[in-house]
Amino acid sequence: MSNVIDSLERAQLREGIPQFKAGDTVRVHFKVIEGQRQRIQVFEGIVLKRQGAGARETFTVRKQSFGVGVERTFPLHSPKIDKIEVTAIGDVHRAKLYYLRGKVGKKARVRERRYGPEAAAARSTEKKTVDATVEPPAAAEQPAVESEAPAEVEAPAEPEAAGEPEAAAEPEPVKPS
Repeated sequence: MSNVIDSLERAQLREGIPQFKAGDTVRVHFKVIEGQRQRIQVFEGIVLKRQGAGARETFTVRKQSFGVGVERTFPLHSPKIDKIEVTAIGDVHRAKLYYLRGKVGKKARVRERRYGPEAAAARSTEKKTVDATVEPPAAAEQPAVESEAPAEVEAPAEPEAAGEPEAAAEPEPVKPS
């Protein structure tokens, strides 16, 4: 009997849901149906908790709106949720952040994780690109030294062709502002 229930639940699960946990700041885009009209409303806040499993999994998001705390619980696999964006990864050590309910203003903030898995990956790719850009200029310096003599020969030829004196060919010094 439980195999039948599990197979029915698996059919209802959505795919493409980002990984997030309590303490993360998320932006939930959900569909609001008002009569014949349908629009997408955005609710951005801190995830207080995730609970349940499978098709019954829910998460609660809290935000401050005009000094008043507003909480909303969403079913994770609901077809009314258009998309979920994780805007910041929180650095918390609890699964349920109920203590944020008693805090207002700056005290209700959650510290952000600076070097999460995505940031670490971005930093490692930046280091690789920096290392790659450092090597070619070093190789390019050697031919530039060899080609300096022909550049000096070509430089006087350009002002003469333009009919200007050689003194005007030098760039003017930049004045600090």
